[in-house]
Amino acid sequence: MKKIGFIGAGNMATAIIKGLMAQNNGKADFINVFDTDENKCRLMYELGASVCKTGCEVVEKSDIIVLAVKPQNYSEVLQTIKPAVNENKTFVSIAAGISIGYVQSALDCKCPVVRVMPNTPLLLKKGASALCPSDNISDEDKQLVYNMFAGSGVCEYISEGHMNEIIAVNGSSPAYIYLFAKAMADYAQKQGIDYDKAMNLVCATLEGSAEMLRKSGDSADVLIEKVSSKGGTTIAALDKLNERGFYEAVQDAMDACTKRAEELGK
Repeated sequence: MKKIGFIGAGNMATAIIKGLMAQNNGKADFINVFDTDENKCRLMYELGASVCKTGCEVVEKSDIIVLAVKPQNYSEVLQTIKPAVNENKTFVSIAAGISIGYVQSALDCKCPVVRVMPNTPLLLKKGASALCPSDNISDEDKQLVYNMFAGSGVCEYISEGHMNEIIAVNGSSPAYIYLFAKAMADYAQKQGIDYDKAMNLVCATLEGSAEMLRKSGDSADVLIEKVSSKGGTTIAALDKLNERGFYEAVQDAMDACTKRAEELGK
């Protein structure tokens, strides 16, 4: 069985590791981990993973290495592990804005790289991950990396030319959905409705709406129309959202997200 390494053991890495364990009868003996935080290392040890003393050790002992560090730390981390790298190692980058070319150039090695944009619902096995593998990856490793994320949610292959834009679609978007839900629940609370009860209804509405988008066979425009009776309450709400430029604001927010991803990758 191939060994999988993680440099960084934060929330996202932990979610991926637990997903891998669930696919392998709860075992973690094929997983190597390094993090500068001793508490995180201890948690990995308790899960059954092998804790390494350095990033280089993770690379040496692993076939597939997940770079689970912040974009701002990539340059330093890649320079540190460079001595242990060769073309038989496959790297997985889950940082916003970090391209396949960036990783290969910093490592000075044309090793296979899979660029992935996951999101935090991966923690609950409800993730949405976009993947882009380099051309030189083996079919086996490509499938292994796909399964790594598919075990905790939905996966879609996206061309690298759109990997910065996709961050706004699935990577950062939970935050704006949370903001939308908070605004709805806060409004209910102001009207004297219990916040927790309102939030429960909001969450169920979001879940149900997502299922309608997936399974009803109707487009988003048709679904909006079906909820919007002429002269009714929904139209009144939509008119106010349109008046405030809601649709345009969402588009502008996503554009800002993409531009920041491009900045991080430079």
